[in-house]
Amino acid sequence: MTTIVIHPATHPLAGSVPVPSDKSIGHRALLFGALCEGTTRIAGFSHGEDNVSTASCLRAMGVVIDETGPSDLLVTGVGLDGLRAPHVDLDCGNSGTTMRLLCGILAGQRFRARLVGDETLSRRPMMRVAGPLRTRGAVVDGRLDPSREREVFAPLVVGPLPAGHDLASLEYESAVASAQVKSALLLSGLYASGLTRFKEPTISRDHTERMLGAMGVPIRTVGSVVELDPNRWDRRMPAFDIAIPGDISAASFLLVAAQMVEGSRITVRGVGVNPTRTGLLEIARDMGAGISVEPQGVRGGEPVAELHAWSAPLRPTLVGGETVPRAIDEIPVACALAARAAGVTRIRDAAELRHKESDRIATMAIVLRAFGVECEEKPDGLDVQGRTGPLASADVGSRGDHRIAMTAAVLALAAGGPSRIRDAACIATSYPKFVATLRALGARIDVEE
Repeated sequence: MTTIVIHPATHPLAGSVPVPSDKSIGHRALLFGALCEGTTRIAGFSHGEDNVSTASCLRAMGVVIDETGPSDLLVTGVGLDGLRAPHVDLDCGNSGTTMRLLCGILAGQRFRARLVGDETLSRRPMMRVAGPLRTRGAVVDGRLDPSREREVFAPLVVGPLPAGHDLASLEYESAVASAQVKSALLLSGLYASGLTRFKEPTISRDHTERMLGAMGVPIRTVGSVVELDPNRWDRRMPAFDIAIPGDISAASFLLVAAQMVEGSRITVRGVGVNPTRTGLLEIARDMGAGISVEPQGVRGGEPVAELHAWSAPLRPTLVGGETVPRAIDEIPVACALAARAAGVTRIRDAAELRHKESDRIATMAIVLRAFGVECEEKPDGLDVQGRTGPLASADVGSRGDHRIAMTAAVLALAAGGPSRIRDAACIATSYPKFVATLRALGARIDVEE
């Protein structure tokens, strides 16, 4: 178990830094590259543990992935029907994206595969994917829990699809806005005999739609409805080249860190600013944070910008509605902003946070209170009573959740004394160089093994 000790900032944070490439796009680049015909070149690949899990699972099914540089990959595609039955369990580690998107691909295969994950992933609900996949004829079985009726959990066994049968068409209306569910069903739609139509309450991140459309797959989006019609397509995807932009989720921790320490001014370079992912920027602006966006064109079909952040007095706000799906991974660090805003910030419509790597609503309530911040837990969010003086120093655990650990580290910058974040090794899931980056900006952090 790794513990990091964050000392109070004694001078402003300053500097210009990159962040890891976007792991959501990285997952999809690997998966689509594997299903293409030809060699896909991926530049800027993140070696965070989640992306590495996706690569390992694909290699176990016969996909050749060569590392040609520190962050460059060549993926030799096998085509839609070229995956081979794995001889081992497909270990998804801590990555819900890996498990759920692979379910969509495996639903259309003629072989059986078993998907496993770590203890945290094995607690995450999978019926939201298994249910609609079963509806279209896929074989998906999972572990049952007597305390959670009508739910399944990993390990999951997917397939085989019987010989002579294809997946059926599907019209599905999701109760939650979820890019993972949407992507899994669209991926299964590549193997279906008819239309896949997915509707969600509000628009979730659209990396899958962008990438499929760029490869010529007949996909159509109108508002929060997306359709894929395989009958208008020859079922072939060409290989592609992609340079993955920086991860806005990772950048968010640095942008908020600048708000924690008076006088700070930082720049984060080459960040993807897909509009389905920029909810945190809007929340921060609503709260008066110093943030500006300098567009830098398009990379791999995704808009990219340089982000500038400087400390400014914060005010409370209401976070809810369609903003939440566009900031779902950043809501924990938005709580850090709320902790420094004079007044009560209310977060609503975020019940999905209870089904992440940890119950992020309950866990953030524990973390905030440890730092002396009053808060009230709600079924779908939190009320956070911000404070402008130094926070209390804290000793908190991450619950194995990388975003909780990084949020706690950011809060610790505003504490009156050293704070300890236990079980911080999970940060490597998405941001292996997080501690090094904060140090480069001027933070003082010790690491205890």
